[in-house]
Amino acid sequence: MAGVPASLSGRDVGSFAYLTVKDRIPQILTKVIDTLHRHKSEFFAKHGEEGVEAEKKAISLLSKLRNELQTDKPIIPLVEKFVDTDIWNQYLEYQQSLINESDGKSRWFYSPWLFVECYMYRRIHEAIIQSPPINYFDVFKESKEQNFYESQESIIALCTHLQQLITTIEDLDENQLKDEFFKLLQISLWGNKCDLSLSGGESHSQKTDVVNSLEDLKPFILVNDVEHLWSLLTNCKKTREKPSVISVYIVLDNSGFELVTDLILANFLLSSKLATEVHFYGKMIPWFVSDTTIHDFNWLIEQVKHANHKWMSKCGADWEDYIKMGKWVYHDHIFWTLPHEYCAMPQVAPDLYAELQKAHLILFKGDLNYRKLTGDRKWEFSVPFHQALNGFHPAPLCAIRTLKAEIQVGLQPGQGEQLMASEPSWWTTGKYGIFQYDGPL
Repeated sequence: MAGVPASLSGRDVGSFAYLTVKDRIPQILTKVIDTLHRHKSEFFAKHGEEGVEAEKKAISLLSKLRNELQTDKPIIPLVEKFVDTDIWNQYLEYQQSLINESDGKSRWFYSPWLFVECYMYRRIHEAIIQSPPINYFDVFKESKEQNFYESQESIIALCTHLQQLITTIEDLDENQLKDEFFKLLQISLWGNKCDLSLSGGESHSQKTDVVNSLEDLKPFILVNDVEHLWSLLTNCKKTREKPSVISVYIVLDNSGFELVTDLILANFLLSSKLATEVHFYGKMIPWFVSDTTIHDFNWLIEQVKHANHKWMSKCGADWEDYIKMGKWVYHDHIFWTLPHEYCAMPQVAPDLYAELQKAHLILFKGDLNYRKLTGDRKWEFSVPFHQALNGFHPAPLCAIRTLKAEIQVGLQPGQGEQLMASEPSWWTTGKYGIFQYDGPL
């Protein structure tokens, strides 16, 4: 890896990585422990005394993990056999080979932040699978479902906007279609941002707010490569031989409201014939609190379908049909919950890399994907995105994220420094967003 900068890590006191390892990760573990406590009676009802013992075991393992973290103990290998255990333990050995510490051990504050954060979520999963018969339990399920329920007004507004758009889509000229594409891309970008800023009003004002707020948010898009996406997909549409395929792949981030915005974008891609099929990539295990699993994906579509609102339920029914017809396909792969940066994919998961190469366009949603795309390293702000990808170019791709980590490349000279001077936390609050493209122009 010659020529790449050092990884972000908790060793930089006061950095976002440091505060995550010091404060945020222990808080998440405390919440997980609390969630297990609160489900004790459910475990007893389902499994009797065995369920209660399993809950105690999982809590004991998680309390031990929290203590290891807070006292900066060495990072230990995984013990429970799972499909990825050996890969994880090999990666841990690799990390230890890079360490200059006197005892040669990887530690929480001194190892790369991306690695230790992923490791923490993988250890949560290990604590659960080590505790049968509750080894099926998703400790984050409640919060994901709560996010969906709390966003109902925004979801209704978006579904209404989409269904009204679809009724007139055949009559739109190219510029109008392009504008709608850009609007739905922006709604997908702001994801959680949207539901926070839009969930206040009644459903009528809500509908206009969803789209109207986009103008106000535009100044906060630091890199905006949406024109490239439009050019790419319209060229595919014009040049394709009937009945050939245009595939857009979406590597998902959060479940709940953000997933709805992604599904609405995917629906539009099919309705506008900008794509003929959409492939979604989610996580195989519960991850980073709110990341989408197959259960979340299916549950959300079911909820939308059975909503007590005609346009929302129409969306859900359409989405179910797309899945049945094979126009929407959900995939998961263990690579997405490994600690590796994406430039390692051809070596670590050549099957997945070969799959991604079939895409006409890949959209990588959210912050964790961006960190893995760029290696979560101390890049200069103006380093080109293509360079930071470090050889990862399976197909034309676009990162769509709001900034919640101290990593951003591809800015104009001086742009990052200017933001830093006026607003030191500009890159960790989710206030700013990017559409950053890599591929043929």
